[in-house]
Amino acid sequence: MSSSPKQTASAFPHGLPGSQPASRRDFLWQCGGGLGGIALASLLKQDNLLAAQPTSGILHHPPKAKRVVQLFMAGAASHIDLFDFKPELVKHHGEPSDFGEHVEAFQNGLGPWLRPVWDFQPYGECGKPLSSAVSALGSVVDEIAFVHNMVGKTGVHSQATLLQATGFDRPGFPSMGSWVCYGLGSMNENLPAFVVLPDRRGLASNGTKNWDAAFLPSQNQGTVVYPAREVPIDDLFPSSKYGSYITTKSEAQGHQLLGSLNQMHAETREDDPRLEARIQSYELAAKMQLAAPEAFNLAEESQHTLKMYGLDPIPSEFPTTINPVEEAVEFGRKCLVARRLLERGVRFVQIWSGNDNGFPRRNWDSHENIERDHGPLAQGMAQGASALIQDLKQRGMLDDTIILWTTEFGRMPSSQGGSGRDHNPYVFTNWLAGGGIRGGTTYGPSDQWGYKPLDRDNATQVYDIHATILHLLGIDHTRLTVRHNGIDRRLTDVHGHVIHDLLS
Repeated sequence: MSSSPKQTASAFPHGLPGSQPASRRDFLWQCGGGLGGIALASLLKQDNLLAAQPTSGILHHPPKAKRVVQLFMAGAASHIDLFDFKPELVKHHGEPSDFGEHVEAFQNGLGPWLRPVWDFQPYGECGKPLSSAVSALGSVVDEIAFVHNMVGKTGVHSQATLLQATGFDRPGFPSMGSWVCYGLGSMNENLPAFVVLPDRRGLASNGTKNWDAAFLPSQNQGTVVYPAREVPIDDLFPSSKYGSYITTKSEAQGHQLLGSLNQMHAETREDDPRLEARIQSYELAAKMQLAAPEAFNLAEESQHTLKMYGLDPIPSEFPTTINPVEEAVEFGRKCLVARRLLERGVRFVQIWSGNDNGFPRRNWDSHENIERDHGPLAQGMAQGASALIQDLKQRGMLDDTIILWTTEFGRMPSSQGGSGRDHNPYVFTNWLAGGGIRGGTTYGPSDQWGYKPLDRDNATQVYDIHATILHLLGIDHTRLTVRHNGIDRRLTDVHGHVIHDLLS
């Protein structure tokens, strides 16, 4: 909600009438400050049209969920090697790839058909085929709904990643996490509503733009946490490099002085929400000094829980090359921290696997060798994600927590260099679980090769996924809007429909 205007000593905050020629701004303020202006502001607020005001707590219909975890595989995970089994690729493995149409490849990935690198077998009561690389998800596959006809707009990592994270393929727009937190607000005054757990090796394409609040109030941006580090959140406590220069008393006095200066600044700029948003961010940081260390303390967890997440035992050292044990530890730790944050009231947690492009591969961009690069990442992801689903379910939290697994695009059914795969923005897979999702289902098949949707006229786009998640949170995606530069912006742009076949 909007905060009330602060009272000032003068009844005329823009100057005494007649003291000087009125500017257009003064004239509009005086005209809008009467009963007509009050009525207009009330109507705008009622319809959520005041762009600067958060809409926290306003729901359009009864929600099925109240929290979201987004698992993002940076670099483009291969749907046909993990989740979307294609017997035709097994049958025609090694034969020249014939797509029946002109194909625009990102690099030179139009070699012979390449069968799935790992064998598939059915799991769960639903009988969903999964590859052996993600077999750990077999125990929870009846909780998962797979969407195999996702399409993107580009095969460029940075643009495609932004599209999945923000709904737009260019910078300057709020992330899904920011929209959710803007619409619903926080459930814990001492922790951020939106927390980001990046890959330990670095950030994915676009860096912090993937969780930016853009034109929404800045307190809705993601707070970055590195759970494996000695100091998980940067600048939460004074750095040891300052020695004894900063004491508890001096820090408190500094906060008091800063608060006074902020108040003086804000009183002369009542119509500018940016300072207030920044003040709220700093106040939250101060509260986090007490709440955050406890949230990240995994020593409170049972041995059974730690083992489930792949954290017991943790080897004292790992191989220098990418390996499944290390990936399981790193991804599992983030999943367990996510569960601890969710149960303490964090609204949206984003977990990243893989960083920006580099070689040897430390992401899912497996142009050279799917088995070498995808294998450890997939095994680690599957164990952590499976543990998270099981843990949330046994605590009664899965019913109101949505889990979304995504990546920026898929990979081609043809080979690149014999054992790798090129980019495929024409079709890929998402999956969802929990919070009103009908588990054990598969929606929207891809074609026989896993190249494009089987029904090309009715593909699923990121707007549909976002609309469905907002719907489960009690939000009509067409009504959560903010006017920016003369346009009523929303997460789903001018697209999107709720996928009712995924709803329980």
